[in-house]
Amino acid sequence: MACWAPIPAGKRMYLEHYGLDEPPFSITPDPRFVYLGERHRDALAHLLFGIGQGGGGGFVQLTGEVGTGKTTLCRLLLEQLPENVRVALVLNPRLSPVELLETICEELRIDTAGRKGSLKALVDALNHYLLDAYAQGLRVVLIIDEAQNLSAEALEQVRLLTNLETPTQKLLQILLLGQPELRELLAREDLRQLAQRVTARFHLTPMDAAETEAYLRHRFAVAGGKRFPFTKLAIKRIHHHSGGVPRLVNIIAERALLAGYAHDEAQLGERWVDRAAREALAPRLSRLPKFNLAWGVAAVLALVAVSLALRDRSPPAPTPTPAATTSEAAPPPPVVPYLPGEELGARIRLGSGSAQPAWGQLLGLWTVRAQETTIDRAQACPPVLAPGLYCLRGRATLGKLAALGRPALLRLQSADGEAWALLLGADAVRVRLWLGGGRFDTDRLALERAWTGDYAALWRGPDFLMPAPAPGDSGPAVDWIHDRLRDRIGLQSPEAGPAVLDGASLAAVRRLQEANGLAPDGVVGPETLLALSARENEGPRLRRVLD
Repeated sequence: MACWAPIPAGKRMYLEHYGLDEPPFSITPDPRFVYLGERHRDALAHLLFGIGQGGGGGFVQLTGEVGTGKTTLCRLLLEQLPENVRVALVLNPRLSPVELLETICEELRIDTAGRKGSLKALVDALNHYLLDAYAQGLRVVLIIDEAQNLSAEALEQVRLLTNLETPTQKLLQILLLGQPELRELLAREDLRQLAQRVTARFHLTPMDAAETEAYLRHRFAVAGGKRFPFTKLAIKRIHHHSGGVPRLVNIIAERALLAGYAHDEAQLGERWVDRAAREALAPRLSRLPKFNLAWGVAAVLALVAVSLALRDRSPPAPTPTPAATTSEAAPPPPVVPYLPGEELGARIRLGSGSAQPAWGQLLGLWTVRAQETTIDRAQACPPVLAPGLYCLRGRATLGKLAALGRPALLRLQSADGEAWALLLGADAVRVRLWLGGGRFDTDRLALERAWTGDYAALWRGPDFLMPAPAPGDSGPAVDWIHDRLRDRIGLQSPEAGPAVLDGASLAAVRRLQEANGLAPDGVVGPETLLALSARENEGPRLRRVLD
């Protein structure tokens, strides 16, 4: 007989208020609450395909952003495994090859006494186990969660495990679950043998609005609820704030239910959801003072006054000069509280009229002293802004800019005006911007509606990169490109003689371009050079997770 922990009195009253038997929006991956929308059904089908004969002993790859339900699907898969399947589940893959093999053996309950620390002894023990399982008609599956954290050496060791086979049958089926970085990892040249053995790939995307509503209703019903508490507008706001990411849907919905219970509300509208999202998605920022429009206007006027004073004092045409040390750069202004997406238009109006403040902020991030004439030159965005400092204009998506990983200026439009905002960070739901005199977080969907797609970015590199080299070229620029392709994609540099931008190099360039959302044309243009420099330690980074 199952033994359940008692529910605290406060939680019981909360459940009774909504007629529930248990909390409906817990973030623990309980398979009973799983709602299989079209995307999740397809993803589960790919995993089951990997377990069955169709996998052929190769790799099955499932990727998705944080919170989209990969681990929940994995647990659901474990619930549905046939009786003849044995599973090794690795949840923490930050292991050396030897530690990974030891973990796999421990998961399969293989005796490792006297074998620890020896790759050969561990592989021999695992091979013996697999052959014995095959003789008994059993299938053995290795599932690695968070596989983007595997080192290249550990991944190569995993690939070698697929060589354990009989003349007619692979003995081990491997499922790799990970964040989108896993796709970039497998694009490396030195891992191409593993990538070629991936027999099924699936990328799990967030839910659309209809699936979000069905998801909420399903979980509420499974928890015993009879009267669904969210209005249609509230559901739309939950999807808007969460971006369709299941984990965030749960967090916002749970917080809204608690607020409704505290205020004795049985039906929850959009204002309760907005409050819950503001609290749940930006908990650290909610303690800061509320944004004041008058303060923002004053800040912009102050910036303009400083710019005019600098222009009057500055020499005729100074060149951007890097600051002596990073510590000399002025500290960034404080982040103001979360700004609802519907208020973004007011901030665009506030920041309209001049792009100089935004360019000044971007130059400051790169520790360039922002004299007025420098800002004027930066606004023209010549390919070479100063020795070793490059400027790039183009069109992109937020996914592409997130992959490039550098702050960028975005041209925004609304009914009230046009302004340039500085993108400082982005995750699946929110973005962090500098606009109208200060920094703030807002909804990613609101930004995408206001953004024209035009962007501008700065990056640093050696003086010899421009003009970019052409196919067949060699020299310092090609050496620089080869070094980064070796680190990012695993390109093998020539053992003797100078590096040449040859066919193998251009194939590696195309793989890098695909991994960064660029057109895979093999042309080493400004965007590709920016992508190659994106992991340099020097310069500001685009924040991937906002807190």
